[in-house]
This record gives sequence, structure tokens and C-alpha cells, in this order.
Amino acid sequence: MMHRAWELRRESTPAERKLWARLRAFKEGGIHFRRQHAIGPYVADFCAPGQHLIVELDGSQHLQQEERDVERTAYLQAQGYRVIRFWTGQVMNDMRGVLEAIEAALK
Repeated sequence: MMHRAWELRRESTPAERKLWARLRAFKEGGIHFRRQHAIGPYVADFCAPGQHLIVELDGSQHLQQEERDVERTAYLQAQGYRVIRFWTGQVMNDMRGVLEAIEAALK
């Protein structure tokens, strides 16, 4: 799974790169996000382990894998994580709203 996480970091989407640039700034407030973080059989797009928060970005392919995403979210929640999801379009067009939702989830 670690090798897969490394591959996903190398092949990140424009939306993932854009959000990652903003999530790294949370470090100043003591919140450390990791990208493509392996948890059990899954790789979370972004994870703040200390806060037990996972941020997932969903592209159009997720419309065909909704059942798989439900199973994935249930597994991650069973591991003690809160999972929030955003569409890639939200990241590209409404970064302020996305960051506000992440900040609210961290409180």
C-alpha cells in the first residue's frame, strides 16, 4: 500500500496539487496534513492524523463507484476518522468554501 501511496503522490491531479498547497499552511497552526496517506487497505487523499480527519477529493469517476466510496468511508470511520468529501470542481472554483469547511471540521 505504501508503494501505491507513493505512486499517487507522483500522479496527483491539478485539484489535489492546488489543495495540497493550501493544506500545508495549516502546519503553522500545529495541524499536519499528509497526502496520499495509507490507512489499512485504502489510501486517503489527505489526512490530518492528529485530528483524525480525512479530506477526500472526488472526480467524475466517483459517480460510478459510489458503493465503493460508501464502504471506504465506513472503514475509515471505523478506524476513528472523520471523512469529508469535496468535488474537484469545488476545489478549483471555490477554494475559500473548501478551506472554511475543513477549518470547521477541525474544530
